[in-house]
Amino acid sequence: MLDKRKFYINGEWVDPLQPNDLEVLNPATEKPIAVISMGTAADVDRAVAAAKNAFESYSRTSVEERLALLEKLLAVYRRRYDEMARTITLELGAPITMSTQQQADVGVGHLQGFIDALKSIHMREDLPNGDLLVREPIGVCGLITPWNWPVNQIALKVIPALATGSTCVLKPSEFTPLNAMLYAEMVHEAGFPAGTFNLINGDGPSVGAALSKHKDVDMMSFTGSTRAGIAVSKDAADTVKRVTLELGGKSPNIVFEDADLEDRVSSSVFECFNNSGQSCDAPTRMLVQRSVYDKVVKIAEETGKQARVGNPEEEGDHIGPLVSNVQYGRVQSLIEAGIAEGARVLVGGAGKPKGYETGYFVQPTIFADVNNDMRIAKEEVFGPVLALIPFDTEEEAIAIANDTPYGLAAYVQTGDAKRAERVASRLKAGMVHINGGPHRYGSPFGGYKQSGNGREGGKFGLEDFLEVKTIHRP
Repeated sequence: MLDKRKFYINGEWVDPLQPNDLEVLNPATEKPIAVISMGTAADVDRAVAAAKNAFESYSRTSVEERLALLEKLLAVYRRRYDEMARTITLELGAPITMSTQQQADVGVGHLQGFIDALKSIHMREDLPNGDLLVREPIGVCGLITPWNWPVNQIALKVIPALATGSTCVLKPSEFTPLNAMLYAEMVHEAGFPAGTFNLINGDGPSVGAALSKHKDVDMMSFTGSTRAGIAVSKDAADTVKRVTLELGGKSPNIVFEDADLEDRVSSSVFECFNNSGQSCDAPTRMLVQRSVYDKVVKIAEETGKQARVGNPEEEGDHIGPLVSNVQYGRVQSLIEAGIAEGARVLVGGAGKPKGYETGYFVQPTIFADVNNDMRIAKEEVFGPVLALIPFDTEEEAIAIANDTPYGLAAYVQTGDAKRAERVASRLKAGMVHINGGPHRYGSPFGGYKQSGNGREGGKFGLEDFLEVKTIHRP
């Protein structure tokens, strides 16, 4: 079992101020793979002090100096790429093929996207009225990241903080801390100055809250549940710091009768099941035009039966376990609620897949005949669970799609390009995918309503970590 009790503070691996061990489990075997320390508010004070001290000099570095450091980090990450993929598979349970092709790849893609954006952004800009606009690093940033796409969110927060000249303290999820500690090793190897990046493990009520409330933290960037995001916002309010949030989702996927049904429905099912359904932007509500509803139900059922769970250590396109027993219980309760509320089970259902009694595996599940008042249509399941909902008209589809407190992503499947853009313009979501259009590195990621505030990635992600100063010249 790995001993990972130390924190990374001021350029060194240091012991916590008081022992508080936590075992990290492999979700496929339910066995411990590492032991970490859970931090305290005193550890946060130490890390924030290091970040505040480092900001004095690091904030005055040039864009060129920071670009050189980012290029070194990119080279280090590429060299240790396979190590990152294996680490994520071990602690998250993502199948190794998925970890290699998706989970680890974001560390390269987002870093390159931020490098390109930093080269194009103007830190000093003459305004038409004669004033000078200056963009400056915001200061010390508290960063809280989730377990489901762990290095994805680390990259989307740590890189823009360091790229803009800010400094940071990272608190990763205690369920998946090992990839974050590996990332800290990469940052250290790349040569970022001591104190610019710091890492403390811990839970939200202790370390997370201490960061959010800290008077010397200038910004909080949080990704996680809407409930926890509200708590971060409240904790940060007393010090009036900037807060950016990337929260939950219940993304609608509108399938019109003129779509390429075989392709788009089957692809949508697998996209919903990707990462064991543990994605905030997963297309979990498939809204289907009634004229093709029966056909879509049949395609979805046939596709769902092809999905299989498997050992994360083995290559292939199978589905891994959920991250924890707590998450397994949440998903099971919602599957059971769907059955109790009268939705028709096409594939899967409650309980573990046959042969996978050990590990937090669930059956990939598809419900038909769902309405938008059911819990499985309203609540974020965060597991491989898809709900099919019929609609008659375009207006009804838009109304159902927007009938949610979330607004992260939406999906539209149609053969009519004009309708695709017309519908996209009316969906209350930060991102709309048309006919399988992917999210690309460098584009802004974020949502409307209770899916958060701010955007991550590329130029927009950098701007969240910058203050704007106007200099009025004579």
